[in-house]
Amino acid sequence: MMTNLIQFPRLGLEFEIDRVAFSIGGINIYWYGLIIAAGLLLALAFAFHYAADFGIDPDRLVDVVLVGTVCAIICARAYYVAFAPFKYDSLWDMINLRDGGIAIYGAVIGAAVFGGLACKWRGVPILPTFDLVSVGFLIGQGLGRWGNFFNQEAFGSNTNSLFGMYSRATQEYLTWWQSSLAEQGVTVDPSMPVHPTFLYESVWCFVGFFALWAFLKKRRYNGQIALLYAVWYGAGRFWIEGLRTDSLLIPGVGLRVSQVVALVCVAAGLVLLAVLGKKYRNVPFEVQLAVGSTALKQAKAAGLTSEQIARIAGKLPVGASHAAFVAQTAQVAQTNWAARAGALAEDAPAETAAPEAAEQAETAEE
Repeated sequence: MMTNLIQFPRLGLEFEIDRVAFSIGGINIYWYGLIIAAGLLLALAFAFHYAADFGIDPDRLVDVVLVGTVCAIICARAYYVAFAPFKYDSLWDMINLRDGGIAIYGAVIGAAVFGGLACKWRGVPILPTFDLVSVGFLIGQGLGRWGNFFNQEAFGSNTNSLFGMYSRATQEYLTWWQSSLAEQGVTVDPSMPVHPTFLYESVWCFVGFFALWAFLKKRRYNGQIALLYAVWYGAGRFWIEGLRTDSLLIPGVGLRVSQVVALVCVAAGLVLLAVLGKKYRNVPFEVQLAVGSTALKQAKAAGLTSEQIARIAGKLPVGASHAAFVAQTAQVAQTNWAARAGALAEDAPAETAAPEAAEQAETAEE
């Protein structure tokens, strides 16, 4: 069913929605895919815009993003297939994304693991990268959930709330799965409105995005934003998942896998936030400025060590303006590394001779 009548009875709204946005050469392009792609692009735009504020080189970040994105999609699908409440008929059905079927937590896990490995490969700081992309995740997730609206999926049980939603797709799904839901203790009336849980999660993610965006200049240590993301999204996902009628379940246990993962994320995140918050409470936080790939090659060719390069590049207080980070990073890119290396070489003998000079002075006085 490509076209669907979607109604919000208590709001007096109804929409005739076609899942297909347009067709090219007989191939249907679905709104679901377009919205997911738009969410990804907005998240990337945010990440590249604020890369300097986190001490990340945008050029090397490109490689990390490519690896992380591809692996996130693969892991999102693998996660869904692993916990789907039905069996796939073929390998093609398992990898076919055109009808939906990806899990956000699978994407987050894949991006974290393989994106982290890509950071090590490209010499990008891992924790600052996790902080940056966590905020971007909330953009992608907040917008991406509207793909579920066009597919009429990711909805909940019956509700009389103001936002109750009804469509032919929700009725058909609940009719088909009514007996299975009853076994889980969920009683539904297919003809009644349901919770638009995709909407709840979208709003939750956008609120989280603006909150973390406002907190960027107030963070106290690398990794704090990522932990706040894990707690915020996990808390929202836990209660929203409890409303859904299409949850992925842990085989043989019957627990909703996303609720279990969310609970673990919230618990672990709160513990780490408490411990690290105490550790860094009175420690000034400065961001090490990024050194671009070209500048890094020039600096190493001049014989500078990693410690010397970092010292020359310098740091800025985390609360410095975005313009200051951009300007200082641009200045680092224009550094004459050969000259700086020469200056360090000239200073080294003097530094080495200083203790000897002091010792000679003491001897003379005696």
